[in-house]
Amino acid sequence: MKKLLYTAAAVFALAGVAKAADAVDQVPTAPVAQEAPVVFSWSGPYVGIHGGYGWGDADSTISGAPVTFSSDLDGGLFGGFVGYNYQFSNNLVIGVEGDLDYNWNEDEITAGAEVKTEWQGSARVRLGYAFDRALVYATGGWAGTRGEASVPGFGERSETFSGYTVGAGLDYAFTDNIFARVEYRYTDFGSETFDFGAGTIDTDFNQHAVKVGLGVKF
Repeated sequence: MKKLLYTAAAVFALAGVAKAADAVDQVPTAPVAQEAPVVFSWSGPYVGIHGGYGWGDADSTISGAPVTFSSDLDGGLFGGFVGYNYQFSNNLVIGVEGDLDYNWNEDEITAGAEVKTEWQGSARVRLGYAFDRALVYATGGWAGTRGEASVPGFGERSETFSGYTVGAGLDYAFTDNIFARVEYRYTDFGSETFDFGAGTIDTDFNQHAVKVGLGVKF
C-alpha cells in the first residue's frame, strides 16, 4: 500500500513540475516599440531658381499723338528666389519671399520707337496650406521693373516702374530638402514717363507670367 502511495505522489509531483515548465514556456513576448512617423514640415529658409514665360502689355502715349499705341512685350524669363516659411500645427503656412528675374522682351511702339523691360523683382508675403509634402499657396506684394524706351535719333531712356503683383502656386517636396514649383503671377507695374527732351512717351505696363522652379529647403 505504501508503495502505491509513494508512486502516486511521485506522479503528482512530476505533473506539477511539467505544468510549471509549460507556464514558463508560455511567458508572452515583450511588445516591439513602434517608431513614430516623421512629419514633414515646410518651416525654414529656402532658395531656388525658376524660369518661364511672360505675356506683357505696354500701352504708350507719345506727346503730340492723339492715339495710344499697344505693344506686346512677350518673352522668356529666368531668375531666382529666396524666402522663409513657418508652418503652424494646423498646417497653415505663412512666409515671405523675394525674387529677381531677367526678361527677354521687346516690341515696337511706332515708327521705329521701341520699348522693353529687362530686370524685374518682387517682395511678397505668402499664405498657404500644407497637404504633407504639397503646399498650395497664394502670394502678393510689391513688384518693380526697369523699362527702356528708344527713339531713332534721340537715343534711349530708362525708368523704374513700381507696382504690385498677386498670384498662386504649388510647391511639392520630393525629399526633405528638394522641392519643385509651378506658379502663376499677374503684375501691374504701373506707368512711367520717358522724357526725350523734344517729347515724352508715357507707358503703362502689366504682365501675366507662368514660372516653374526648383528649390532647396534648409
